[in-house]
Amino acid sequence: MELPQYLSALIGGMLIGLSTTMFLLFNGRVAGISGIVGRLAQGLNIGLNAAFVLGLTLGPLLFQGLSGRWPEVTITSSWPLVICAGFLVGFGTRMGSGCTSGHGVLGLARFSRRSIVAVVTFLTTGIAAVTILRVCGL
Repeated sequence: MELPQYLSALIGGMLIGLSTTMFLLFNGRVAGISGIVGRLAQGLNIGLNAAFVLGLTLGPLLFQGLSGRWPEVTITSSWPLVICAGFLVGFGTRMGSGCTSGHGVLGLARFSRRSIVAVVTFLTTGIAAVTILRVCGL
């Protein structure tokens, strides 16, 4: 039986909401990926942070096991552009004290003014970057 195309995104979104809520309730911390990876790199609370990162990396395996297919990933940009974008995102998450997962998922749900400003900034910058790159033909 073929599942509706939107169903995996719906289930994934529900699982993200559930997991971030549980992380906050059980650990008293926002489940922001940049913060978790940063604390793991600093050697802080290694067990919890490593388990979280491991869970993220096992996601595609779970998807494949449940759906019988691998998630589709298509990268149309050049690798140098992708690497540059990755560094810029990392720099931005440090400047903004968090990433889209922390600010966008849990910060907005908590009506955090800082997160609202961060998400508006993320979206505006992303729209501007895509527009500029498309105009330049990249």
